[in-house]
Amino acid sequence: MATVQHQIVKPQKLAATAVGMLEQELIIPNLMQRQGIDQFKGAENDTISVPVEGVLPFHDYAFRNDRTNPIVFDEYNERKIPVTFGGNVYSAVKLTDEQYDFDIDQWSKLLRPQVKAVARGLARRAVSTLTGATYNVTIGNAQGNLRGALIEARRVLNAFHAPEGNRYLLVGTDFESALLNDDKMNLASNVGDDVAESALRTATLGDRFGFRIVVDQSIPPAAAYAFSGSAFIFLTGAPAVPQSVPYGATTSFEGIAARWVRDYDPTYMQDRSVVNTYAGFQTVKDVLVGWDGANNKEVISTGEHFVRGIKLDLDAKSDYPPAASELAVITGVSDAKVWTPAGYKPETDPSNV
Repeated sequence: MATVQHQIVKPQKLAATAVGMLEQELIIPNLMQRQGIDQFKGAENDTISVPVEGVLPFHDYAFRNDRTNPIVFDEYNERKIPVTFGGNVYSAVKLTDEQYDFDIDQWSKLLRPQVKAVARGLARRAVSTLTGATYNVTIGNAQGNLRGALIEARRVLNAFHAPEGNRYLLVGTDFESALLNDDKMNLASNVGDDVAESALRTATLGDRFGFRIVVDQSIPPAAAYAFSGSAFIFLTGAPAVPQSVPYGATTSFEGIAARWVRDYDPTYMQDRSVVNTYAGFQTVKDVLVGWDGANNKEVISTGEHFVRGIKLDLDAKSDYPPAASELAVITGVSDAKVWTPAGYKPETDPSNV
């Protein structure tokens, strides 16, 4: 009679596999800046204030002047961005004795759909954060000149002094098709060149004009979002495994943390499996520094502005800050002259029709 051998798999090993699968399912959260859970422990209302370095203007003091006027002293203030854990994304499943004995021969089969469910929950919250942000610039009519629209997106982000490293262009499915069909972009040859190891690599079309172009099916099809990786903060943390649970583990992979716990309910003769993670998302705003040419001095914005990301659209009209607004005065980006496929001019110009 053949001997049946049972391989015991430790929960830590299975949990590590689960988080690895979770990373493969995520696209948009993987484009965001990560924050962990430890700094939130003990914080009031599950919120911490992340300090952001203050900004100071420079001044000129005339060389060999008569010292009639004193130098100017400025007050230094740091900004604080409140960041809150706002969710506990989970998947819970009950497994009867019969299912365990006859239908599912290993726990990894159950973990995979559970992890996929948690990944979709994180992705949906990331999409809501990204699409729900208030963008100061929308570059419209991109269909007419996609190459020009991307170059304009680069110009605007540069004028906004958005960080240059890790810039992304996240595109919807219709926007992706337009890019792939545009010979000037030469992106079609990039698709399928590499063996994909994760959802993010599969979704990446290529690099153009300083952007890593990534497609996602959950954002509006005709829209695209150009942003720095630091434009949004993605908070993630694995809850601790209770001591009362006999089988469980927490692990982290690529900055994503999750917990898996499993126990048995003898009252109903069934196992219970729960995969979950703490999560939160936050948009980052900035104080801006610019140059007042009329008065020949540096100026610092009195308010905070979201400038690390802008929106593009295949069909909708462009939308730029009013010329008299603080943002336009400091950066020079205004509705007085916006980008269109026909060139830089007001959208009401008849030549744009």
